[in-house]
Amino acid sequence: MPDIIGAIRDKWSKLGGEGFFGPALDIERPTFDGVGRAQSFKGGAIISWHPQTGAFAVWGLIGGKWVALGREQFGYPNTDELPCPDRRGRFNHFRAMHLAGHPEASIYWTPTTGAHEVHGAIRAAWAGRGWERGPVGYPTSDEFSTGQGSGRRSNFEHGFIDWTPARGAQVHGPVRIDDA
Repeated sequence: MPDIIGAIRDKWSKLGGEGFFGPALDIERPTFDGVGRAQSFKGGAIISWHPQTGAFAVWGLIGGKWVALGREQFGYPNTDELPCPDRRGRFNHFRAMHLAGHPEASIYWTPTTGAHEVHGAIRAAWAGRGWERGPVGYPTSDEFSTGQGSGRRSNFEHGFIDWTPARGAQVHGPVRIDDA
């Protein structure tokens, strides 16, 4: 079995070690920016470490979405996967340490909505209205272009949040499905 060392070993042990993650698949490797470190485990988890955030674990469908979005290029995890207060969903928060201002992003998952990313002004508007407990609920899409200039939008269970450079982010919901 490859060695598990340092902060990644500490996180691995704290969260259940081999009993939860399984054995390491490979040695600890540098991340894309050469600043952080990451190690993958047989159970599908990845523990990622950055000197400014520490070591955190990503796994399951949230982990799959994070990998599809570019892993640490999307952002270094700055939480382990956690249950939402309503116990229906789960989430990880991330921070893009390689970008100016270190913007934060999140991936939220429920069995009915799947795993979706939320970031930028849309994430800030959603957070300001109570996250998943707010009027629009959980995300049901990743952020996408509205096809109207530089507009962006994310769909949620009970509405949507859109953003344009001219007016910023606006929360629309709850709405009927055919209105979205």
